[in-house]
Amino acid sequence: MPDAQWPARLLAAREALAGRVHRTPVATSRTLDRMLGAHVFFKCENLQRVGAFKIRGATHAVGRLDPAERARGVIAYSSGNHAQAVACAAQEAGIPAVIVMPRGAPRVKLEATAGYGAEIVHPEDLGESREAAVVRLAGERGLTPIPPFDHPDVVAGQGTAALELLEDVGPVDLVLVPVGGGGLISGCALATRMLSPGARVIGVEPEAGADGVASFRSGALVTRACGETIADGARTPALGRLTFEVIRRHVADMTTAGDPELIAAMRFVWERMKLVVEPTAVLGLAPLLAGRVDARGLRVAVVLSGGNVDPAAAARWMASA
Repeated sequence: MPDAQWPARLLAAREALAGRVHRTPVATSRTLDRMLGAHVFFKCENLQRVGAFKIRGATHAVGRLDPAERARGVIAYSSGNHAQAVACAAQEAGIPAVIVMPRGAPRVKLEATAGYGAEIVHPEDLGESREAAVVRLAGERGLTPIPPFDHPDVVAGQGTAALELLEDVGPVDLVLVPVGGGGLISGCALATRMLSPGARVIGVEPEAGADGVASFRSGALVTRACGETIADGARTPALGRLTFEVIRRHVADMTTAGDPELIAAMRFVWERMKLVVEPTAVLGLAPLLAGRVDARGLRVAVVLSGGNVDPAAAARWMASA
């Protein structure tokens, strides 16, 4: 999609989402600022509806369906946050939703998705991949797929998080964003180009699933199975074609964070900032704390992408650190 079309899309998404999603707060930590010699601003999407930024893109995409599509309903695949977001958006729109979720998805996310009234289908029971199940069920039932990241309406919706952040804090020097399929960082990078064009945008993936880093470095879309990681919200095997093109044009660098770094970052946010965040949410903070991204003297924006985490699992991770 031409870059010239994105500003209008982002502004239209912000208008469409006004009053339908939270304008989440920006948090700071004087302790962290002293540690890093920087000014760090956290966009708290862990306090967003459904507990994650995903409600932005899902609500925007569902809201743009035509009447015939709305009548038939929607379908999506996700291990958690996108599932909840589509289920919630569909419930509010009064339309059916089918969500394809693996049985191994976090319990808290499975329960929340069911709580929004969605029909949950497990691909293991069907003997096919999540993607194949979505294609087949969409065809059989006439459902409209709502992709988790590779869709312009989803990207524009996610980008409203960065629009709000930069409106609240002004221009920054550095923006760090978690990366799974690339929808959030694509939207945030486009919004940053609008409101803080001099800033460097850096994407952060789990160390066990560095397909996006490989794609960024090679200049070609790389597919790579994700290994075991507690960052369940970023276990995607590849960036999307749309999101990869946006990342290539507007993201300055990509890096990774290992699970021990994510646990340390989670612990800091829980203990010092009193915010409940999930492991994926602290991907942007982890390399700052580890000293692999130098923020000295800079104004830094970090997106905390979500807070949907099993407290018992979080307690085990932090106790083991």
